[in-house]
Amino acid sequence: MNFWPGFYALQSAWYLLLLVPLLIFYFLKLKRPHQRVPSLALWSQVINDRRVNSPFQKFKRSILLLLQILLLLFLVLALMQPYVQSGAERAEYLPILIDCSASMAATDSQSGKTRLDLAKERVSELIDNMLPDQRLSLVAVSSTARRLTAFTDNQRVLKKALTDLTVDDVPSQLEDALRMTQALSRTAPIKSVLFYSDGNFPREVDFELPFDLNFQLLPAAGANIGITSFNARKNQAGNWDVFIRIENSRQADSPAEVELLQDGTSIAREEVILGSGDSQRLEFSVAADKESRLEAVLNPGSHDSLAADNHAFLTIPQSRSLLIYIDPELASYRYALADNQEFLLYPQENSSTSPPEFDLVIGSTEKDLTKPGLVKLGIGFIPEELKKLISLESNLTDVVDWNRSSSLLRHVELADVQISQQPVWVENANVEDLEAMGYEVLIHGRLGPLLLQKRTAGELEFYFLFNTDRSTMPYRVGFPIMVSNLIQLTLQEAGISEAQAAATPVLPPLALQPESQYEIATPKGHELRAESDENGRVSGIAALHTGQYTISGAGADNTKISVSLLNPLETSLVAVEEIQFSEVPVTATQTQIDSDKPLWGEFAFIAFLLLLGEWWYFQKRPVGTIS
Repeated sequence: MNFWPGFYALQSAWYLLLLVPLLIFYFLKLKRPHQRVPSLALWSQVINDRRVNSPFQKFKRSILLLLQILLLLFLVLALMQPYVQSGAERAEYLPILIDCSASMAATDSQSGKTRLDLAKERVSELIDNMLPDQRLSLVAVSSTARRLTAFTDNQRVLKKALTDLTVDDVPSQLEDALRMTQALSRTAPIKSVLFYSDGNFPREVDFELPFDLNFQLLPAAGANIGITSFNARKNQAGNWDVFIRIENSRQADSPAEVELLQDGTSIAREEVILGSGDSQRLEFSVAADKESRLEAVLNPGSHDSLAADNHAFLTIPQSRSLLIYIDPELASYRYALADNQEFLLYPQENSSTSPPEFDLVIGSTEKDLTKPGLVKLGIGFIPEELKKLISLESNLTDVVDWNRSSSLLRHVELADVQISQQPVWVENANVEDLEAMGYEVLIHGRLGPLLLQKRTAGELEFYFLFNTDRSTMPYRVGFPIMVSNLIQLTLQEAGISEAQAAATPVLPPLALQPESQYEIATPKGHELRAESDENGRVSGIAALHTGQYTISGAGADNTKISVSLLNPLETSLVAVEEIQFSEVPVTATQTQIDSDKPLWGEFAFIAFLLLLGEWWYFQKRPVGTIS
C-alpha cells in the first residue's frame, strides 16, 4: 500500500485561491473611532485589537484567522477527493460474482457467521471504498446466474441488493455466471472480475476467460453431517425397505442420531459415528398398505455447519395391483405372469370389460399397442414407420450382441438363443436412421436389429422384431428374468414400487390435466406459473429451496411436494483451491484485496470540527465582561 495519498479531483486545488480574499478582508477591517477615556486599564482588549490592526502586527495572535485558514484548507482538500493508494490496479467497471449456493449457508463454531455473511462484509467494504469513477455490478451465482444490479456507483442501490441476497439450496454453476459476465463485457470495458466463494463447486470449468478472474476463497466452515439420499423400495413380502444415506464432511469426526418418523410418529432410531469424509447407509423396514409420509431427522451430536440437510421427506404411494394387457396368442407371457395376485391380467375370461388405461401392454400387432399404457412391448412385427428401414424374413438367425446395461436385459443371457425369423436391413439403412427416429437398438442380429426401445412422452416402448415364441428364448432361464425385469420397469414407471425423496433444484415431473395452467407456491412465498403439455405433463419447475411446494389448478387439488435433499457436494463442504479453465488455471487467494480508500469524508469531518471550534471560541462570554 502507498501511504502517499492520491487525488481524484486535483483541479479543485484552485479553490485555495480563496485564501487571498480571506487575507484581504483582515487587512480591510473597519477602524474604530477615537474616544477619550479616564483610564486604559480596563481597555486592554481594545489596545490589543489596535495592535493587530497595525501593518506589522496584523496577524499576531489572531486565532480566528488561523481557524478560518485551516477550515478553508480542509474543505479544499475534501473537494480534491484524496484517497490512500493501495498500489493495486483499479478497475473502473468491476463485476462482483457472489456464490449463493447451499454450502454458503455453512457456519463456523466461533463466530456463527455464514460464508455468505463473510462475503457480504468484504463486498460491503469495497462498496464503501468506491471512488467517483468506479462502477460495480453484483451478480448472484447459484444454479443459474442473476444480475442483481447494473454497473452503478450508487452505494445505496448496491448495499440494498447486497442486503437482500440470500442462499439458494442448490449447487453453484460458475460457468453460467462467467458467460453472463462475458455478455456484460460487450457493454462496458471489463478487465477483471471478482468472485467470492467457499470453493464448493467442480474444479474444471469449460470456459475461456476473456478477462482476469480474482478468486477470493472464503475461510472454511466447521464440520457438517447430512442426509444425502432417502428412498424406499417395496419387497416381496409387501413391506417397504427404506434406505437413508448419511455423509460427513472432511473437517472432523461427527456423531449423530437418525430418527425415522411415519405420519408424524417415531418408528425407529439409530446412532451413527462417521469419520472424516465417511458415509453410511442405513436400512429400515416399514409396513404401509396405504399412502404414508416418512420423515428422516438427523440430530448431530456436535457443531453442525449446515442445517438444510438434516431433514428429508418421502411419500410412500398407495399400494395397488398392476393392470396388464397380454394378447391371448402370446401364451408364454401369460404363463410367466399367471397366478400372481399382484397382477390383473386382461382380457379376462368370461368378461369383456377392461380399464381405460393399462400399466403394461404386451401385444402381437401394432393395433394392440394403441391401447393406453405406461410400458408397451410389441412382439413379432415391425412398426409401420420402420418398414422402410427393416424387413422380416423367414430365415434362421441368432444374437450377435446385446446391451447388457439395459434395464430390460439385466442379467439376461442371450448367446445361445436360436431364432426362426430374421429382421434384415433394407438397402442403405443403418442404426443412425433408427436413432434419428428416436429408437435405440438393444439386441443386434446378424443382418439387422432384433429388439428396439423408444421413449415417447409418458410411455416406454419395446419392440421384438421377431416372434419370441418362434425361438428358443421361452425355454431359456433368461426369459423369466427378462419378464421380471419388464415388471420392475412397469412398477417404476407407475410409481408404486419405488419412492424417492425430491431434491433441488427441480421439482419431479407431475401428471396433471393436458394443456392447463397451474400455480406453484414456493416455501419462500413466491408464486410460479407453469403449463402442462398435451399429455398433461408438467416438468422443469425450479425448486431453489428446501421445503413444501403447493400446486394449485385444474385437477391439482393443492398437491403438496416436499423438497428436502441437497446435492451431495453441498453437504461435503469440499473446497477447491484452483479452478481449471480451458486454457489456464486460476488459483484462489484468502487475502482480502487491497482497495483505494477515499479520505474526503475524514477531511470534511475535520473541517466541521474546526467550524464548531470557531463558533465555541468566539461565541463564549469573555471573562470579566458585564452581562
